[in-house]
Amino acid sequence: MEGVKNIIFDLGGVFLNIDFSITEKAFIELGVDQFSDMFTQHHSNDLFVELETGNISPDAFYAAFRARTGTNLSDEDIKNAWNALLLDFRIPSLEWLKTIKSKYRIFLFSNTNKIHHDAFMEIYRQQTGDTDFDAFFEKAYYSQNLGMRKPNPAPFLHILKEQNLNAAETLFIDDTIKNIETAKLLGMQTVHLQWPQTLPDLDL
Repeated sequence: MEGVKNIIFDLGGVFLNIDFSITEKAFIELGVDQFSDMFTQHHSNDLFVELETGNISPDAFYAAFRARTGTNLSDEDIKNAWNALLLDFRIPSLEWLKTIKSKYRIFLFSNTNKIHHDAFMEIYRQQTGDTDFDAFFEKAYYSQNLGMRKPNPAPFLHILKEQNLNAAETLFIDDTIKNIETAKLLGMQTVHLQWPQTLPDLDL
């Protein structure tokens, strides 16, 4: 990694511990056996894409989810199972972030949705007593606000253009290989972060 001036970070699996299997298990216990066909770390069907790009509201998502799965689950049941994958923040990684802010322009780019956003912001508040997670970054980009999501090139290009970033001078860090591949195609430097490696392990 040479000449890096900017870093764009993913959220889940980078700053926030997540476990997709917990959500899958929670839905199975609610009678939704086909959840893994609908959503995994590497695949989202059209309903979840609509949610993650802000094209449907949480209430519309809950109604559509019931229709798709043929269930009568309550909004609360769906929300709790959907949020079950969100665990806790990696506090050492957040502390590490403070140490590099003077060296790089830093940004966040996360595929997420309003339901998860509300939940992980509350997790952050409970863990830290702070309410402004986004303050770690020059700007935090969330897919439901952008109307675009990874691994599509368009949101990457939007961020690079809006922030006047040179792709070759920009490092992208994510835990999902499809997103890493897009960043590489656009000329960015990349780190595919995989547990047990964490951000403080990087030589930056």
